[in-house]
Amino acid sequence: MLSVSLPRIGARRDARTIQGATVREYDLPLLWAAMVLMLFGLVMVYSASIALPDSARFSSLRSTHHLMRHSFSLCVGCVCGVVAFAIPVQRWQRLAPVLFVAGLLLLVVVLIPGVGKVVLGARRWISFGVINLQPSELMKLFVVLYGADYAVRKQDWMHELRKGFAPMAVVMALIGILLLLEPDLGAFIVIVSIAMGLLFLGGVSVWLFAGLSITMVLTFLSLIWASPWRRERIFAYLDPFDEKNALGKGYQLSHSLIAFGRGEWVGVGLGGSVEKWHYLPEAHTDFLLAVIGEELGLVGVLTVVVLFFWIVRRCFEIGRQSIAIERFFAGLAAQGVGLWLGVQAFINMGVNLGLLPTKGLTLPLMSYGGSGILVNCVALAIVLRIDFENRRMMRGASL
Repeated sequence: MLSVSLPRIGARRDARTIQGATVREYDLPLLWAAMVLMLFGLVMVYSASIALPDSARFSSLRSTHHLMRHSFSLCVGCVCGVVAFAIPVQRWQRLAPVLFVAGLLLLVVVLIPGVGKVVLGARRWISFGVINLQPSELMKLFVVLYGADYAVRKQDWMHELRKGFAPMAVVMALIGILLLLEPDLGAFIVIVSIAMGLLFLGGVSVWLFAGLSITMVLTFLSLIWASPWRRERIFAYLDPFDEKNALGKGYQLSHSLIAFGRGEWVGVGLGGSVEKWHYLPEAHTDFLLAVIGEELGLVGVLTVVVLFFWIVRRCFEIGRQSIAIERFFAGLAAQGVGLWLGVQAFINMGVNLGLLPTKGLTLPLMSYGGSGILVNCVALAIVLRIDFENRRMMRGASL
């Protein structure tokens, strides 16, 4: 096993304490980056949703409706994050298989007529009155934990097809079937990316990984080819400003690009977006970055990109540090969170900028949506807990 010498990381004995832990035992830059993104997202969600009550669909709502609900989601997410941070990483590892099975059951339950809530033709939510739970968002976190635990348990067989690769492939196929029945291809892509990344980081054979990658590409191409409306999205993506596409499947993309074009370098000013006035659908969710680009320009977009880059980088560094001190589950879990947030943010930004075909994925930590905010906060809290335990172990302190 590779052994490296790591610097002593800790806090002075007289440092201010919070819940028994010194302030410098937390990764404050990571915490601040996440908080800035969430608060920035709150401001932009309000700006992007303020005009929604003028439409027939949201006519019964007040202009502050989405602001208040998003604020509530942030508060719930932060509280759940604090609770998640208090749970030792070892316990998360023990809970990983249980949570994964629970996630599978929720994916089944959401498909039951009368239980799953249908919005715009997709059955993705379970309504609990005040809140709507989206199982596919929870499944992203559960796959990170289960994948990390799986790679640790199967580390001696990761080079074998039958014992190492096949069980995870079967499980991913089952999740894929359930998600495609909703349908939610975007979540399926993110979850498969997480699983593949964790298998690669866990030491799966290069040839098996290459075969899996080719299989996944062929599978996604088959799904697109077999679905007429998905094919239309691809054709619209190739030429969104064609008259037929601009008024059809390319409508969102064309108006997203117009928003970025209007923003130029520094934007038209906070609150000054024109596209959010019912020209750009889902401006407060999937296309929030387009509103940021229009109101705050290239400067605002680059700020978001840099903050996400920092978060992903810190997740991978914390994971590397954990693996170096032989905490393999913790290391893979931290890197899995970084992979998840990085892939989802990349896809969302690519869709907004016209680099990728239109797909319904939110921008992590920022877009409107309770389930997404909740799992993002819990995931980052687990990463902070991993870093907290790493620092204490390297100082020789007990967990």
